[in-house]
Amino acid sequence: MAAQFRDYYQILGIDRKASNKEISAAYRKLARKWHPDLHPANKKNEAEEKFKQINEAYEVLKDSEKRAKYDRLGSRWKEGEDFDNWRQKQYRSENEGAHFYSGSEDGGFSEFFKQYFGGGFGDFDRGSTGFGGARSQGAVRGHDIESEIELTLEEAYHGVSRSLRLDGSAVCSSCGGTGLQGRSFCPQCGGTGSLRKEKILEVKIPPGVKDGSRIRLKEQGGESLGGAPAGDLYLKVRLQPHPLFHLQGDDVETKVVLRPGQAVLGSKVSIPTLDGEVMLTVPPNSFSGTRLRLRGKGFPRKGGGRGDQYARLVIDVSPDLTVEQKDLYRRLEELHEGGNKDETRAY
Repeated sequence: MAAQFRDYYQILGIDRKASNKEISAAYRKLARKWHPDLHPANKKNEAEEKFKQINEAYEVLKDSEKRAKYDRLGSRWKEGEDFDNWRQKQYRSENEGAHFYSGSEDGGFSEFFKQYFGGGFGDFDRGSTGFGGARSQGAVRGHDIESEIELTLEEAYHGVSRSLRLDGSAVCSSCGGTGLQGRSFCPQCGGTGSLRKEKILEVKIPPGVKDGSRIRLKEQGGESLGGAPAGDLYLKVRLQPHPLFHLQGDDVETKVVLRPGQAVLGSKVSIPTLDGEVMLTVPPNSFSGTRLRLRGKGFPRKGGGRGDQYARLVIDVSPDLTVEQKDLYRRLEELHEGGNKDETRAY
């Protein structure tokens, strides 16, 4: 299978006649911009790929022999010429032998690089590169990462411990995190200095967190450069909708359905709270929409104490009334109409 052509000049954003100084300057700028450790988790894969392409382009264009060899390709790739046949003819005419990478050794460079340039890496000027330069110029703290954690209202109220599985990164074992191997880029990590690694964190969620709250996990964010502290991980709380309770600030509201007789005569009813069932006294002549307060049955407040719970009354008539019950409602309506007539005559 023919390898896909890589336009190294385009990758570095430079002209084909660029000087060595311009090539180095472009590389330093892009290497700092796209280093994976300076990007959040959702951009890390894209940054790693960009960073590898930038390293590969610089590996070729900084070396005069490799650059001349690359320039001899001209526009053949864009015209669709078969690379494998051209490469074999070119190597025979130049009396060159090719070395191909295999196994984990080729992890960082493209098939195009391996087929055309083999293993002949040039010298790597640590002091002039963006990657080596960033490590030698000083430490860079890791970036902060934000993720979401979904909780039930009960978990947020009582607090809970959770195991979180996160996609992180670890220092490359081949290069020790330098991104270099010998005098070239590390082929295992492609010069990034890190490899993707999954990690599991045990997180303790404190009681009383609300929707939108952020929980900070110190130094569990992005990796740093040069021995600086890692970034922090912030977990943004998302509360699942609850079938019984609605949270309003520190207060909790729940709906209590009453029969008409309970509302008129008053009653004691059992209602749910976040601490369990309690008895609520409904006063006589209560009407739909009334809110009865249960002091101290809400969410924990900052600095101590708790909010309140409000029971919102809803008067409901059963759709399955018996004939006798309907007769009683009819009698009540007649009494109500009779009372209204007497009041009218009185006026």
